[in-house]
Amino acid sequence: MAQVHARTERTYTATPEQVYEAVADYSTVRPKLLPAQYSEYEVRAGGIGAGTQVHWKLQATEKRVRDCLFTVSAPTAGTLVETDANSSMVITWTVAAAAAAGQTTVAIETTWQGAGGIGGFFERTFAPKGLNRIHDEVLARLENYVK
Repeated sequence: MAQVHARTERTYTATPEQVYEAVADYSTVRPKLLPAQYSEYEVRAGGIGAGTQVHWKLQATEKRVRDCLFTVSAPTAGTLVETDANSSMVITWTVAAAAAAGQTTVAIETTWQGAGGIGGFFERTFAPKGLNRIHDEVLARLENYVK
């Protein structure tokens, strides 16, 4: 089994504090950011930042649906780490000041232990591209929210 890695980022005209506040709000803001691939979204504990527990189903492909139960931590300023209790998936959100004044960059990095063999090859090749498309849509919706 090999680790699968996907990374998507976008830069916004907003302060890091504004963007982090939006990203860390699992109760009000996050549901507004999720595209059609997400279903059964439910905050089960907390709702803002570290300590939040959130459930959703992610339909990554027509046949592949992941049932996810994430616990959120905030190991460093500007970082949220979502760890799935149902798999090896970890999603890391990093919010940081961009090089240009008044701008902020958000990166979403997702990793998990992929399958072995030929199935694993296809997973490592195609899953990151599909997940990046989904996360790019999330980030586009975030852009509309922080404007």
